Amino acid sequence: MSSSFNYDYIIKYIIIGDTGVGKSCLLLQFTDKRFQPAHDLTIGVEFGARFVSVGGKQIKLQIWDTAGQESFRSITRSYYRGAAGALLVYDITRRDTFKHLTTWLEDARQHANANTTIMLIGNKSDLEAKRAVSTEEGEAFAKANGLFFMETSAKTSANVEEAFVETATNIYEKIQSGIFDIHNEAHGIKIGPMHTGGSSLPTGPANSGGACCQ
Repeated sequence: MSSSFNYDYIIKYIIIGDTGVGKSCLLLQFTDKRFQPAHDLTIGVEFGARFVSVGGKQIKLQIWDTAGQESFRSITRSYYRGAAGALLVYDITRRDTFKHLTTWLEDARQHANANTTIMLIGNKSDLEAKRAVSTEEGEAFAKANGLFFMETSAKTSANVEEAFVETATNIYEKIQSGIFDIHNEAHGIKIGPMHTGGSSLPTGPANSGGACCQ
């Protein structure tokens, strides 16, 4: 379809956090608008993509959903490089997943670009009766570490769209202000065919992951 080539930027995201917090479900809800409760554990990484409109620009989000198990941590780390956005996810019903955020954030700070936009997500907000981490605690952690924050439900889709789009909006603002060098693909941003300020780039590799995203 011709519409698949009409975009201004490709932006790479990664989704990180403990196993079982709903990372794959968030990705599926965002890309396919459906919820799959019985989701197999992610082995290594999974990939999804979707177009969003930000600031009048068409942006293709390439999203890498990483495995939460410790045994895959070395694989996960390799995907931090070249990520313009990261969704750091915990489960509001499992306090241990919240306690582990510090370790995940340390990994992200060490291996990702210093300007990577990080959105902290407290997932499973539909399970209010089982809540183990308060909204205020999530907000405080985000504020203390310079992160955006949102509670979501991959099941009901509450705030899922907003989490991805708000992250993209911040990244686009960084592009506009020159914080991200769009000519350096290591920053996780690639110029698309519709970009008025640059030449068209090949779209084939981008649709299957893209050289900038390895």
